[in-house]
Amino acid sequence: MLKPKKIGLYFGSFNPIHIGHLIIANHLVEYSNLDEIWLVVTPHNPFKKKKTLLEDHHRLELVNKACEHYKKLKSSDIEFKLPQPNYTINTLIHLSEKFPENQFCLLMGEDNLNTFHKWKNFDVILKHHPIYVYPRKTDNGHENQFSNHPDIVHIEAPIMEISSTHIRKAIKTGKNIRPLLPAEVWNYIDEMNFYRK
Repeated sequence: MLKPKKIGLYFGSFNPIHIGHLIIANHLVEYSNLDEIWLVVTPHNPFKKKKTLLEDHHRLELVNKACEHYKKLKSSDIEFKLPQPNYTINTLIHLSEKFPENQFCLLMGEDNLNTFHKWKNFDVILKHHPIYVYPRKTDNGHENQFSNHPDIVHIEAPIMEISSTHIRKAIKTGKNIRPLLPAEVWNYIDEMNFYRK
């Protein structure tokens, strides 16, 4: 019988995806027992107007382009097909039913772990899906209720301080931020004239 594939789910709006996202995802898949990481593009909430958020299919295309050269990283539009507003627990149930041969794990920054107890059905998530935590620059380095949980794996990874917000503002003001984006991502943003207005 085949061993189930361990898939890490990295959720984000990826508006746009940048080298910080790739460095973390690639580090986690190379330095853990995960077989693949799926970058799950969070859809636009139809009830929230956000001018700076690119349409779903454009953000997915940016993630596709960013993952082209990484065979262990894949893009996922799984949440586009789920009712909104969506909760992580619903996505995990849906994926587990659709791909029963895989074991799905959750990736999150250390800062999110501090508020994880507020997530819908967090206890169910933890019971069925291991959580892989990467470090974030944060003032609260104190322990929380999940610090020593057996199903929470802490991975030493580079701390990234690149933000999509900074990139969007820089593009709008005409700054050159090409080093912060994979070449294919920059080319698509440039060609489509995104974030300039």
